[in-house]
Amino acid sequence: MTDPTTQAAIAAETEPGGRVDQAARSLWSDVFRRMRRRPDVIIATVISLFFVVVALFPTLFTATDPQRCDISESRLPPTGLGGEHPFGTNLHGCDVLAQLVHGARPSLVLAFTVVGASLIIGLVLGTVSGYYLGWVDAVTSRVLEIFLVIPFLLAALLLLSLFRNVDFGGGQLASIVQPAIVLILFSWMGYTRYVRASVLETKNLDYVAAARSLGASDLRLMFSHILPNAIGPVTALVPTSIAGVIATEAVLAFLGIGVRPPAVSWGIMISDGAEWFTGGFPHLLLFPLGCLLATILSFVVIGDNLRDALDPKLR
Repeated sequence: MTDPTTQAAIAAETEPGGRVDQAARSLWSDVFRRMRRRPDVIIATVISLFFVVVALFPTLFTATDPQRCDISESRLPPTGLGGEHPFGTNLHGCDVLAQLVHGARPSLVLAFTVVGASLIIGLVLGTVSGYYLGWVDAVTSRVLEIFLVIPFLLAALLLLSLFRNVDFGGGQLASIVQPAIVLILFSWMGYTRYVRASVLETKNLDYVAAARSLGASDLRLMFSHILPNAIGPVTALVPTSIAGVIATEAVLAFLGIGVRPPAVSWGIMISDGAEWFTGGFPHLLLFPLGCLLATILSFVVIGDNLRDALDPKLR
């Protein structure tokens, strides 16, 4: 039998306030300290936070309704920040700045929704699959392989085309329901694979065996001891995945099957402005394209540096 002193030491290591949890906190403190020293990370963080603020509080940047269009003001050139239409107007006479500001919300809300839901699915499936193995792991792996061999863009085009006439109501949130469901359906596999591999590596460590010997349930072992210490590699996927979803939304909107009018998104603006790029109105394409590229690149830079900071080989 284990004496009370040994039991207390084991409990100290396996409780949330124990040495294992302190090591995890030390890891993340080191990661953030390393990332703070990188100028490209600071710039990328400022850019990404700026567009998040734009999406959350659009009225801070413009008081113009993006749906208020006057055809008599069609395709006005940019007048600068002091003018009535700082970034000009589009074909229908809508203010480009207002559409840029309000178009950030569907793109970012869709990205965070898809990544958040996919992450939850991946965490649950990967943890259960890696912990129990056996038939649970076999079923999860076969389903994962099926989804991996399906061409993503082709499947998205097919599903969104089949259900494009399904009405989810009005408003910007309703306009992203269909692309969100399709993107979630094909975005959980990477998280599942990473979590499963991390769980397989972590579940046989000493502190997990100690918690098991003290009578911890499978649920507690998985989500209180194994998962918090196996989630590091998955975290680095999140910023890059957000950038990927934003880019995918723009592609789907450009093809007319993603976020659709009357909602406003950067993808729709790029689709509308592409035909006027060589017609004397390049700003109709360049402004939304610039916002899209800046947002995508900022999240990619954060994701790449986070991955490097979490890589023990680069420490």
